[in-house]
Amino acid sequence: MLNISNNPVTNFDFERFRSADRIFKVSYYRQFNRFLMVFSGVVFIVLFLPWTQNVTGKGYVTTLEPDKRPQTVQSQIPGRIEEWFVREGDFVNKGDTIMRISEVKSDFFDIDLLLRTQEQVDAKQGAVFAYSDKVTALRAQLVALEQERVLKLEQSDNQLSQTILLVQNDSINFEAAKTDLSIAQIRLDRDQALYEQGLKAMRDVEEKRLKLRETEANYISAENKYQNSKNEVQIARLEIERLQANFADKISKAQSDIATAQSDGFEATGDVAKLSNTLANFTSRAALQYVLAPQSGIINKAIKGGLGETFVEGDRLVSIMPDNYAMAVETYVRPIDMPLIHIGEKVRVEFDGWPAIIFSGWPNVSYGTYGAKVVAVENFISDNNLYRILLSPDPEDHPWPQEVRIGSGARTIALLTNVPVWYELWRQLNGFPPDYYIPNTLEIPKIPIKIK
Repeated sequence: MLNISNNPVTNFDFERFRSADRIFKVSYYRQFNRFLMVFSGVVFIVLFLPWTQNVTGKGYVTTLEPDKRPQTVQSQIPGRIEEWFVREGDFVNKGDTIMRISEVKSDFFDIDLLLRTQEQVDAKQGAVFAYSDKVTALRAQLVALEQERVLKLEQSDNQLSQTILLVQNDSINFEAAKTDLSIAQIRLDRDQALYEQGLKAMRDVEEKRLKLRETEANYISAENKYQNSKNEVQIARLEIERLQANFADKISKAQSDIATAQSDGFEATGDVAKLSNTLANFTSRAALQYVLAPQSGIINKAIKGGLGETFVEGDRLVSIMPDNYAMAVETYVRPIDMPLIHIGEKVRVEFDGWPAIIFSGWPNVSYGTYGAKVVAVENFISDNNLYRILLSPDPEDHPWPQEVRIGSGARTIALLTNVPVWYELWRQLNGFPPDYYIPNTLEIPKIPIKIK
């Protein structure tokens, strides 16, 4: 007090005021003390209640099978949109036509491209058959040449044998003529001696001389025939060599023609294969002018709209949400919590848009969460520096709501070991991770796929 006034306040009587009675004589603090004692007792009891440690994460709803996730349909060829057969929200079956496109490359503008390519294939195929027939004819010609060579050589061998026999005959005749000439000379010499002795007449000597001249003529004729016969043998042998060389040349030429025809046939066969490949590519490309649904589902969005719009290969044209899918949740956890996640572990899921009252440490008293189990754990960290976890519905819990859509957000709570509340508070205050543990089972749950 500043004691500014001259009136002292130490002996001031407060009892004569009703406000003083209300302030100093009311016992409200007793109820407050009782409340504090009861509250402290409740807090003390709560500190020893069990608390389920957990790991939280954020993710989104996806599908359990990779081929049942939302996908976009692309075109394998560049083109231009000519006609739409569906609208957004339509249900399509696998193989249904979504749109028709046309070519934008000048190489494929010809409307009779397949027909003309087929004609080229047929022409090349005819060339292959022609070369095959030519090879067959040349082989028949080669066989005929072989047979003709054999016959000609046999004929020449026979002629050679005849000339050799003729040489032998002429040789004998030549030796006989030589003997006759010797005898005629002896007779002439003998008659000439007798004539000189006067024992023979001149007429006998002249006859013997004439006979000698005839014998000499026969000798020369036999010698000529003998020499001619030997020449015929040489000619016959040369004819055999000539025939062999001639037929060797003809056979070699025929073999060369066969090889050339076969080579041309192989080249034509290669051209047929190349053209057939081109025809198959053109046929497949023509079929790609109709964009088909890869699987049954709902048309979500036409990414390329309108008519006449062009695109290149690989551009997204339309998105489809497949049907008959099994829902799953894709969530992410921190690397520090990664060792605590095991396949088959139970997880609670809260979906965006569904009301929920959550007590993360007391899952039994939480409301609006759904049961799930871990079916896959990524072994490599994702681009967001978190580890990806895939969850499927827990068959032992109530089913997930069918109204949940693929891509909606989800918050996950992985349930770990049970510890007292005071221990969890102490851990949180010190920034320690949840207790490491290994569950009793690591079996992968088998989740049935529900077919709508």
